[in-house]
Amino acid sequence: MRARRPVVSSAILGTLIFVVAEVMFFSGAISAFTISRNSAPPGTWPMLGQPRLPAEATALNTVLLLLSGVVLLWANRLYRKSSPSAHWVTLGAWSFGAAFVALQALEWMRLLSQGLTLTSSALGGFFHLIVGAHAVHAMVALVVLGLAWVQMARGKVHSGTFFGAQTFWYFVVLMWPVIYARVYF
Repeated sequence: MRARRPVVSSAILGTLIFVVAEVMFFSGAISAFTISRNSAPPGTWPMLGQPRLPAEATALNTVLLLLSGVVLLWANRLYRKSSPSAHWVTLGAWSFGAAFVALQALEWMRLLSQGLTLTSSALGGFFHLIVGAHAVHAMVALVVLGLAWVQMARGKVHSGTFFGAQTFWYFVVLMWPVIYARVYF
């Protein structure tokens, strides 16, 4: 009797396990942030002298990231139809994601120059932990999506590889509105 091939590729399974673990990490960090903020005496969060988080400016970044996810959905549809334009649409999704990361980097530099550091306050510590961890995930996901795009442009991307890259990117895209809503407001 021959062994049956696994229904789910190891790339897909590995990505799904990774995403579930990372959702747990972010859930714990956001919960700790929420408890700390809600436990602070009235008028003490954030500490005096600490900058306010730029929620309005970050709204544009959020739109860019969400748009990236929508464009990647479109790329997936094109890919499944074997459309030659799928790789260009994937590049568009990647570009919106890269713009998000670049604008977030500018935001970080402004906040650092205003004194919001990892050790300046509880807000600074949580902000850099949560938003920084998301930034690292976004940069790594951009690399993974970029590698999938290169393979796709060469006509050599495996569906499991593209699915894994998409899953990782959708995690980054869908985690951000939760972070934005909880940390910035």
